[in-house]
Amino acid sequence: MAVTIGVLALQGDFAEHLTALARLGIAAHEVRQPRDLAGIDGLIIPGGESTTIGRLLERTELLGVIRDLAQRGMPLWGTCAGLILLAREVTAETRARHQPLLGLLDIVVRRNAFGSQRESFECDLVVEPLGPPPLRAVFIRAPLIDAIGPGVAVLARLPDGRPVAVRQGSIIGTAFHPELTNDLRFHRWFCELAERATVHTV
Repeated sequence: MAVTIGVLALQGDFAEHLTALARLGIAAHEVRQPRDLAGIDGLIIPGGESTTIGRLLERTELLGVIRDLAQRGMPLWGTCAGLILLAREVTAETRARHQPLLGLLDIVVRRNAFGSQRESFECDLVVEPLGPPPLRAVFIRAPLIDAIGPGVAVLARLPDGRPVAVRQGSIIGTAFHPELTNDLRFHRWFCELAERATVHTV
């Protein structure tokens, strides 16, 4: 695919996303400043610490630039902390005192919904756009989606029915970490979305 994907590299597991993209033969580079967005067709916001990443987005003036590009149609994909940053709201009981958000997904999320690092787990998920077989999903201090707006589609649910992957237009959010497995289908699918997008950075 003739696309270039940016991976936000302010904090978190951005290196794992870059490795997954390299395995697919996709051109990718780290995004740390607004100038690093030039020429990319899609952006991945990785897992990490959502409050720290949000504050760094503000400090580097990336928050508004990324929001503008997404509103113009550039695909974004947030994993774990990235899902939190994409949400319009974080539940009051789990929200940090200062939690900058992109506010691009019409969802309400709960931070660290499954507990501490010791409560991390894996399970097999049916992810609608990927088809069979199920995707092995890794949850690490994962958020949970508590509420979903009418324009948001659910892509995957836990066995108990709770949504853990959503899409609103060209904005994707997953509570789990596809970059921590050898299954590259989610990254391939996101790159296909980026290839079909009509909005590009300059």
